[in-house]
Amino acid sequence: MQHPLSLYNTLTRRKAPFEPLNAPFVGVYLCGPTVYNEAHVGNARGPVVFDVLTRYLRHLGYTVRYVRNITDVGHLEGDADEGEDKIGKIARAQQVEPMQVAEGYTNLYQNHMEVLGCLPPDITPRASGHIIEQIQMVEEIIKNGFAYESNGSVYFDVPAYNAAGRGYGKLSNRVVEELLAGSRDNLAGQEEKRSPLDFALWKKADERHLMRWSSPWSDGFPGWHLECSAMSRKYLGAEFDIHGGGLDLMFPHHECEIAQSQACNHPTDEARVWMHNNMITVNGAKMSKSLGNFITISQLFDGSNATLAQAYSPMTARFFLLQAHYRSTVDITDEGLQAARKGYRKLMNGLRLLEKLREFSLSPDVIRARTVAPVAEGKAPDTAAADAELQKLVQDCYTGLNDDLNTARAIASLFNLLRKLNGFAANPATLATVSAAAVQEATNAYQTLVQDVLGLVDEPRASAEDLLRLTLEFYQEAKATKAYDKVDQIRAALKQQGIVVKDTKAGVDWAYSEE
Repeated sequence: MQHPLSLYNTLTRRKAPFEPLNAPFVGVYLCGPTVYNEAHVGNARGPVVFDVLTRYLRHLGYTVRYVRNITDVGHLEGDADEGEDKIGKIARAQQVEPMQVAEGYTNLYQNHMEVLGCLPPDITPRASGHIIEQIQMVEEIIKNGFAYESNGSVYFDVPAYNAAGRGYGKLSNRVVEELLAGSRDNLAGQEEKRSPLDFALWKKADERHLMRWSSPWSDGFPGWHLECSAMSRKYLGAEFDIHGGGLDLMFPHHECEIAQSQACNHPTDEARVWMHNNMITVNGAKMSKSLGNFITISQLFDGSNATLAQAYSPMTARFFLLQAHYRSTVDITDEGLQAARKGYRKLMNGLRLLEKLREFSLSPDVIRARTVAPVAEGKAPDTAAADAELQKLVQDCYTGLNDDLNTARAIASLFNLLRKLNGFAANPATLATVSAAAVQEATNAYQTLVQDVLGLVDEPRASAEDLLRLTLEFYQEAKATKAYDKVDQIRAALKQQGIVVKDTKAGVDWAYSEE
C-alpha cells in the first residue's frame, strides 16, 4: 500500500515513510497506566495521540490491531527493583484485596478515556493475566545467557548483553560506561545484582508482598519492564510496527523492553518504529504533587483543582492536547484551555454548516448560475480554478497529518478550510463558482477529519433538566397569558419526548409518560 505518511522514529532519530511489516496489517502497542491511583492529565496525552494515530491509519485503509495494556502488578515504588508494590501498599492501607484497587482505578481510567473520545483498544491485556507468558520469556533469556538467578530473583545481565554487541542504551542514546560512572557502582540495598545496571525480570516476594505467583525460581512477581515485552509479543508478534508511550518511559522502561526482546530466541528491537509523546507542564512548571499543581483528569473535568479557574469539558481537553505536535511539550493554563474551548466550538459550528452547504450547492438557483447562465452567454462553465483552490485546502489538512501526525498543523489547515466554507455559507450564490463535486469532497473531508480522525464530536451544551425547567417556565407563562395554542404546542412537543406536563395545586410539574 502506498501513501505519504511519515513518522519520527526515536530509535533511528529520523523521520521516514511508514512502511508496515505486513501491509495492510499494522500492529500498535501503547504502554498503558499503572492502576494504583487516578490518572493525571499527563496520562491522557498518550492515549489521545495514539487514538488519532490508529484512527488515521484505519482511514488510510490499514487493518490495525491496537493494544494498550494495564499494569496491575509488579510496579515498585520509585520504579526501582526494590520497595513495595504500589498497588499492594494501597490495598494494605485500605484493608482490601489488591485487585479491588486495580479494578477500581482501571474502570475509572477506561471511563475517562471513553469520554475523551478515545476508541477502546482492540486488546487491553493485564499484566496479572499473562504471568505464564512472562515466565516463559524469562526462561528464554536465562537460556540465552543474558540473565541470572539470585536468591529467588532473576536479573537481566546488562554487561553480558552489551558484551554480545546488542547495544543497551541505543534507544535513549545513553552510553553504558557513563551510566556505570553515574551509578558509582553503588549496589547498596541491591546486593543480589552483579551490576547496578541490571534490572529485575522476576522478583522473589517478601512477607509484605500481597500479589505473588509460583515460578521456577520463587513465589514472586514479574519485573515492570517484562510485562510489556511479553504482552506485545503475544498479541503483535516478536516484531511489530509501532510502539508508543510517554517520553518519560524511553529510559529505562522502553530501553529494557528492547533488551529483553533482543535477548530472546527471536531477537528484534520489538517495534520497528518507536514513538514518544512529550510531557505536560502546568503554568510553565513540571506537574508534581510537591508543587501543588498536580491535576487529575476528574479535576480537569469538574474544576475542583486550585490551579484551574473553572471546569473544562472532555472535548475541550482533547482539542487542547491535539493543538500541539505530540513531540512538543504542552503547557496547561486557563488561558490555553479557554482558547481551546473557543477553537473546539468553532470546529463544531463548522460541522453544523455542512448539510446546508451541500443543499445550497445542489439548489436550482446555484445549478442555474453554475451552468445555464454561462452557456446562454456563449461560455463554457468553468469551475476548475475554484475547485483546485478548494481541493488544495483539503490536501493541506492531510499534509499535516502525514508529516509525523502533526495535528497542530492539520487543525490550522482545517480552520483555513472552514473559513472558505463559512464564506460560502454567508453568500450561497458564490457556490456557483465551484462544482457540486468539489463542495461534496470538501464537506466530506472536513467532517471525516474532525469527527473520525481527530475524534472531536459535539458535546451537549446544557443539561436536559435545565432545558426542561426552562420549557415549563414558558408553559406557565403561556397559561398565565391564556395563550392556549402555545400551551398545547408545548404539551405536544414534550409528549413526543416522552414527558407529560402535570398541572397540580402546588404548581406545574412533569413526569415520564407511561403510555
